[in-house]
Amino acid sequence: MSEKLQKVLANAGKGSRREMEKWIEQGRISVNGNIATLGDRVENTDQVRVDGQLLTIAQEKPVCRVLMYNKPEGELCSRKDPEGRPTVFDRLPKIQNGRWIAVGRLDINTSGLLLFTNDGELANRLMHPKHEIQREYAVRVFGEVDHKMITQLKKGVELDDGEAKFTTISRRPGDDESLNSWFNVTLSEGRNREVRRLWESQGVQVSRLIRVNYGGLELQKRLPQGGWIELTLEDVNPLRKSVQLPNETESLVNEKRNKLDHVRISRMRRSVKKHKLNKNPKKS
Repeated sequence: MSEKLQKVLANAGKGSRREMEKWIEQGRISVNGNIATLGDRVENTDQVRVDGQLLTIAQEKPVCRVLMYNKPEGELCSRKDPEGRPTVFDRLPKIQNGRWIAVGRLDINTSGLLLFTNDGELANRLMHPKHEIQREYAVRVFGEVDHKMITQLKKGVELDDGEAKFTTISRRPGDDESLNSWFNVTLSEGRNREVRRLWESQGVQVSRLIRVNYGGLELQKRLPQGGWIELTLEDVNPLRKSVQLPNETESLVNEKRNKLDHVRISRMRRSVKKHKLNKNPKKS
């Protein structure tokens, strides 16, 4: 039975369907010696090559894996950076089949929860607007925020790329006389810099932005910045269910070794610190 080429590539862990469509358009994929085009379908017997390298079309999909990563400010959501800046992929664990796919992006000045998976179909569905996956952010706003502004942001604001709005906005308790206020906001899509642009449309500035929840998964408070943890089936399957995918039945997680105890947290912090030193060695 034939399947869409971009879906086969995504299932092989090469990237999300959207990424694979771009690769096809760029002429990086061939099928049986011919440059592929969007709309091509392939069978298990077809020879698919990515950048000239033969792709093994697995008869069975690999185990669905998901990582939770606590992104620090200053890291790019790119695999490589021409300027040598740190990226979110630098310290992820090696994977045998396929590769890690970032579920959405966070800009360089945003920190917090970022999910990675080796399942291209899961990544694609979690990012697709039609599934309306909720994202929650803690945001520090500089400027006066009144009830009228909050009402407008929940009702909808016209941005350069169309209307956008927050699903919920709640103010955190704090100093009422300060011009810096913390809010928790949710929205059901992930357009570029959407949270910042929504606030800026009202004449205020975002001075800190942290993603704290994605699709019902909360950022683990004990997870250090720059650290990652692999999710168990208890967390993976609700995520899959939210985008109408069947449950995963296998897991590679060793639950005892996966616990965020004091020893593991200390090890993570040392590893992150060592990576930063290697990335930015002092000039002699």
